[in-house]
Parts: sequence; structure tokens; C-alpha cells
Amino acid sequence: MTAEEFDAYVTGRTITFSTATNPTFGVERYLPGRRVMWSTFEGTCKYGVWFESKGDICFRYEGDPEHKCWTIYDEPGGLRGVFTTRPNTTVIFEVLDREDPLICNDLSS
Repeated sequence: MTAEEFDAYVTGRTITFSTATNPTFGVERYLPGRRVMWSTFEGTCKYGVWFESKGDICFRYEGDPEHKCWTIYDEPGGLRGVFTTRPNTTVIFEVLDREDPLICNDLSS
């Protein structure tokens, strides 16, 4: 997906992701202005931003100096993301029909 296609698909949504071995990989809320909030199911949340780089969709999260880049595909079963920062390590899948909340035990209100 291009940045424009990705933006149109995700903005305003909260999407749950799984992997082949982890049905609860995480949840990401996509905010206006290409901002995001990532949550693991263990209760850790991170704010960040996303941007396009060399055709990939990349994420930069607070406190993490390494960008996380993915090639994103829009498939009939939802999004599929192939991690390109470290190739051949992770593929994520959108879990359709789930609306898991962000779990942010580490953020104060």
C-alpha cells in the first residue's frame, strides 16, 4: 500500500494484529496527522508517528531509536504487514471483527 492508501484505510481506526504464532500481537490506534498509539496485551503503550520510506510504512515510537518498517498489503482478509527492518522475522495480520481496547497500564491519566 502507498502512504495515501494506508492513511485512508487506518485513520480513525483501532486495529488488532496477530502473527502466525501469537494471536494477540498487539493493538494500534491510528490518529489524525499520522500519529499512532501502540499497545501490547501486557499493558504497555507507546505513542508514535508513521511515515513512508522507500515504499514501506515505517513507525517511530517514543523512546525507541529504531524505526519499525513494514511492507503493507491490503488483502481480502485484512491488512498483512511484512517486517522489513529485520527481514524474514515477522509477518502480522489484521484481525477482522475485533475491537480490542488499548491496554495502557504504564500511562498515567
